[in-house]
Amino acid sequence: MPARQLSFFDDDDPAPAGSRARPSAAPVLPAAADAEAVALARALPAAIRLGTSSWSFPGWTGLVYAPREGRPESEQRLARAGLAAYAACPLFRTVSLDRTFYAPLSADAFAGYAAQVPDDFRFVVKAPAAFTDPVLRGGAAGDNPSFLDGAAAAAAFVRPAVEGLAGKVGALVFQFPPLGRVARDPERLAARIAAFVAVLPRGPRYAIEFRDPQCLLPGGVRILADAGAVPCLAVHARMPPVAEQVERLGGLSSGALVVRWNLHAGMAYDEAKQHYFPFDRLVDEDRESRAALADLAAARAARGAEVLITVNNKAEGSAPLSVKALARRIVGRDG
Repeated sequence: MPARQLSFFDDDDPAPAGSRARPSAAPVLPAAADAEAVALARALPAAIRLGTSSWSFPGWTGLVYAPREGRPESEQRLARAGLAAYAACPLFRTVSLDRTFYAPLSADAFAGYAAQVPDDFRFVVKAPAAFTDPVLRGGAAGDNPSFLDGAAAAAAFVRPAVEGLAGKVGALVFQFPPLGRVARDPERLAARIAAFVAVLPRGPRYAIEFRDPQCLLPGGVRILADAGAVPCLAVHARMPPVAEQVERLGGLSSGALVVRWNLHAGMAYDEAKQHYFPFDRLVDEDRESRAALADLAAARAARGAEVLITVNNKAEGSAPLSVKALARRIVGRDG
């Protein structure tokens, strides 16, 4: 498959594609130990892993990172060398690796990330949009020949991720954008996605995320489970509240729980980014979503399921503070 079909989105990650993301000689340092975060991490069930969407935010200085010579680290340095400091935060046991949505990475690049985190850390990795968007964007607009091409996804994304991350793969997430006419027959779409997943290598956990509420079907969950995939709950302005999503999916009574808490209700992405910058405080607390996610995570962990929840700054204003508030709710210390 031509490489241009895999790169029809611009990469907004400062680290160039293919880089090993190795720390520089002067490492990024974590913020001073947070006694509450340490206590919450100890109290959380081991099956629950919380984290954020990416880690390269200078506004997290003091929350996650120590200042460098009295100033925040740059976004570029955090992107390249901040992951180890991020993983030193006791509440962060996972992270969503989002740059892979724009273009595949090599096994060597994945290995560079894996080398920066502890053995019990897990990555939630977004698959390239080249395999989940039926439409080519940009100058080559039109039907996307790579859409749901399982063989191409296995070669360009799954195998490099598994080889590079090894045992640190938490979930490989295939996020489908609003699909228009493709989503008009959700049962048929579920079958197509299941056939796509069936072509992928066995072993990794695959998670399927939608932006079309009509695609949340109990029958779809069963079809995906037979193929080796689980739903990924998307807490997003386009999607129903968490409780309604769970109801539509038939209760999510089995399998791992994968959640990406993405965007505050009523917000557009760019609007939230501007409104919440520099992401150092909670601006619009979403207590309903927090409570629903906490209760769901605790219930699934109590039944032995692995739980992976990543939070975006655009959810409430500051992903690290959202993670801490979510942890408080899970362990019953939210006041």
